[in-house]
Amino acid sequence: MSDPEDVINWRRHDARLTSSGQPTEAQLAQIKALGVADVINLGPHSNKGALDDEAGTLAELGMRYTYIPVDFEAPTSQDFDAFCAAMDRLRDAPVHVHCIYNARVSAFFYRYAKEGLGGEVDQAFARMDSIWRPGGVWARFIGKADDAPLPNRYAGEDY
Repeated sequence: MSDPEDVINWRRHDARLTSSGQPTEAQLAQIKALGVADVINLGPHSNKGALDDEAGTLAELGMRYTYIPVDFEAPTSQDFDAFCAAMDRLRDAPVHVHCIYNARVSAFFYRYAKEGLGGEVDQAFARMDSIWRPGGVWARFIGKADDAPLPNRYAGEDY
């Protein structure tokens, strides 16, 4: 089966790792068909567009769920540490990581690569830049303090 092209901001990182914005229930089944058994969600359930019961949907599909609700206005080092712990625990497993738009996720993967924990920095930056250019708290979160005075900018809208 090929990657689902209709999932918002779908990105394939490598043979075992994918990311996106919020998949629908049907799209989660497509992701499972790719061989993915683990899903990490960085988007709070209270966000517009979040599934009513993602944990239940994944359980019905026989998939495991890791929920790390990251406040978009205030990402923390504790959030990043939880993400790193999940990635370490799932190091050899096919994993799909999502939030609502793939903004949080792409920033987390950029920082993850930048800190030498996994992935190529240039590739992680290119994936993030194809979705957004973080400003404010997110620029600080990823270690780009020079961009902190700028607003978040989104591909196709602001650049």
